[in-house]
Amino acid sequence: MYLHHVASYLPEAVVTNAHFTRLNGLASEWIIERTGIQERRKAAPGENANTMAIAATRAAFAAAPAFASDSVDLIVVGTYTPHDTIFTAAHAVQRDLNVNEIPTVSISSACSSLLNAVEIVEGYFAMGKATRAVVVVTEHNTAYNNEEDTMAGHLWGDGAAALLISKERIAPGDLRIAEVVTGGAAPVSKADESVTLKPVERGIVMPFGRDVFQQACIYMAKVTQQLLDKHAIAIEQLTYLIPHQANLRISKNVTKQLGLDPARAVSNIERLGNTGCAGAAIGLAEVWDTLKGGDKVIITVFGGGYSYGAMLLEK
Repeated sequence: MYLHHVASYLPEAVVTNAHFTRLNGLASEWIIERTGIQERRKAAPGENANTMAIAATRAAFAAAPAFASDSVDLIVVGTYTPHDTIFTAAHAVQRDLNVNEIPTVSISSACSSLLNAVEIVEGYFAMGKATRAVVVVTEHNTAYNNEEDTMAGHLWGDGAAALLISKERIAPGDLRIAEVVTGGAAPVSKADESVTLKPVERGIVMPFGRDVFQQACIYMAKVTQQLLDKHAIAIEQLTYLIPHQANLRISKNVTKQLGLDPARAVSNIERLGNTGCAGAAIGLAEVWDTLKGGDKVIITVFGGGYSYGAMLLEK
C-alpha cells in the first residue's frame, strides 16, 4: 500500500514555558533540560479533537487533487482525547467529507494509535474491503490536562494530522508503506499505572515518568532495529527517523542506540510539546516536501499502557 500525502493542523495559540513559570514556578530551563520543550500549541475555544481532525483532513485533500474525496472507502481515526465518544472524530471526518456508507473506525491505543490505524487499513485492503483510506490522528491534550501538575502538566500540546493511503500507487511521488509492525507490552513493569487518563477523575496523570522513559527507549530502538534488519537496511541508509514526540531525551537516546546521525532524527517537540499520537505524523508532514526517490523513513512510536510500533516508508 502507498502513502499519497500527509498534512497537519496546528492551533494558532502558542503557550511558552513562561506560562508554567508564572503558574507553578517551573523554570523554563528546567523544563527544557528534562523534556526539550520550549513551547506548545493550545486549541482555541470551540476547537477540539473533531474540529482539528477535520482541518487536517481538509489540508490533506487540498494538497492532493489526485486523491478524490468521493473515492474514499475507509476512515480510521486515532485519539485518546476525544471530544465525543459517540459521534467520534471518525464520524466527524466522514460527515465533513460527505462520503456515506463506508467503514468508519475510531481507535485508542495511546500514543501508538497512528501505526495501529495504518495496520487496520492494511487489514481492510488485504481483505478486499477498501482501496482508499483516510487515517487521521488528533489530540486535544489541553482539554484533559491539569496545568498545575508539576510532574506532567507542562508536557502537552494539541494538533492533528491526516494521511491519504491507497492500495495501489496513485502518483510517482507516493511513499510505499513497506511494513508496519506493532505490539503491546502491557505486562511490562508499571504499564497499568505509569500514565493514565480517566476523564471522570483527574485527566492526564503520569506518576511514573521514569518508567515510561525507560520502556520507550527500549521498545522504540528495538522495533526500529527489527525493521532495519528485516529489510537489510544499514542505519546509514535511513534518511529520517521520526520518533514519537514524547521527550527529546528519549529521541536522543533511541538515536544513540541505533547509531544514527542525530541530524536525521525529526523532532518537533521543542515547538509543539507532546502531541500524542499525532506527533510523528506531524513530523512526517514537516519533512514531506524534502523527500526524494530512494529515501527511506522509519516512524517509531511508544504509548502509555505500553504499546509500540514502527513503520518503514520508501520513496
